[in-house]
Amino acid sequence: MKAFVYEQAHALDAFAIMARDVADPVIGPKDLLVSVKAFAFNPVDYKIRQSRSGDATAPVILGWDAAGVVEAVGAEVEGFVPGDEVYYAGELTRAGSYAEKQAVDYRLVAKKPKSLGFADAAALPLTALTAYEALLERGVAYGTESRALIIGGAGGVGSAAIQLLKALTPATVIATATRPETIAWVEAMGADHVIGRDLKAELARIGIPSVDVVFATTHTLEYMPILPDIIRPFGHLMVIDDPEALDIRHLKLKALSVHWELMFTKSLQGYRLESQGAILREVAELVDAGKMKTTRTTLLPADAGKLGEVHAALEAGTAVGKMVMVW
Repeated sequence: MKAFVYEQAHALDAFAIMARDVADPVIGPKDLLVSVKAFAFNPVDYKIRQSRSGDATAPVILGWDAAGVVEAVGAEVEGFVPGDEVYYAGELTRAGSYAEKQAVDYRLVAKKPKSLGFADAAALPLTALTAYEALLERGVAYGTESRALIIGGAGGVGSAAIQLLKALTPATVIATATRPETIAWVEAMGADHVIGRDLKAELARIGIPSVDVVFATTHTLEYMPILPDIIRPFGHLMVIDDPEALDIRHLKLKALSVHWELMFTKSLQGYRLESQGAILREVAELVDAGKMKTTRTTLLPADAGKLGEVHAALEAGTAVGKMVMVW
């Protein structure tokens, strides 16, 4: 099969991902073999490229978002047959979706939304899983007066978070965005309010002095000093980025809870893998009911020459929504 691979971890200025013919994946008893039709990009792609190495016999294949068609099923697979159209985010330690075929544990997979093509479906899994686990699996109660602030509303995770909160909770959703195009995007995702980076002043401007939940998808360290001023007592902070250190002692006075979300924890730890397939089934139902839409903004042919540009946009943090490639 054809795949986009590299051998040694490297920085963007030494970008070395190239097309190569590699052996087809060998599936295990709980695996699906999927013919990948489309794959999407996430910040984890460049983070792994910078840190993980392979070799000539086992090069690294990135990619943690895909949609495609099941070609074969392992002996212990339940609920899938060859020909099923599926979508998923995969596992951090296995070969990824920058390839024509991929092996993936069936418990992490769901049938894709019927109303979406492969490219639009591939944009959703990782970000929807991240937002759902951070905001809806942590036992955080969303009453009729609940208010949630999404920092980084125009990114992939922020876009999914806005939609899930509006579809599944009565929360008032506030999101940060500053450029005209990101403001328009966040409004299209369904945010009730869009604010700038000066969180305290901006919340005062819209008449909301404090929020119940802050979901920091980016720049958490930058915002940490102000968070105790804008989160209500016994409120919640969800974090997904990777600051070198996070001093949370100043959150104690308000007894704030901090939740760290990593979408890959379940597969890495062998914990409730089936719940990710269940979340993706629920997301597919929301999409097909018109309550959630794809976050794809860019569509490209599968081309090694374009990968460097995509990774540059990911590292710059300038992408709106999700970028997708199709075979």
